[in-house]
Amino acid sequence: QVQVKESGGGLVQTGGSLRLSCLIPGRTSGSYAVNWFRQAPGKEREFVAAISWSGKSTYYADSVKGRFTISRDNAKNTVYLQMNNLKPEDTAVYYCNGRYATDDYWGQGTQVTVSS
Repeated sequence: QVQVKESGGGLVQTGGSLRLSCLIPGRTSGSYAVNWFRQAPGKEREFVAAISWSGKSTYYADSVKGRFTISRDNAKNTVYLQMNNLKPEDTAVYYCNGRYATDDYWGQGTQVTVSS
């Protein structure tokens, strides 16, 4: 079982920035496509961003396009989500998801709160 671990959440004011990190340990973690999802209170979990195993392909939800950037450092087994110009509607628990073949691993989430 791979223990996916998110970090970097916190409280920030509107317009501020945070960088989330997702550590996927193991020698095969560089093979994983990685997604970020988020879930706000009372809402369903929604897709935020994704990155291919090589880092050459990235995808974003329309709501975060131009503000969030996903990247990865396979030497550190880590994927990042740089979040700029944060808005109150970005408040949610952010989850990292690693996928490879039949493997599908989720972290416990990290809370991001944006105050107005």
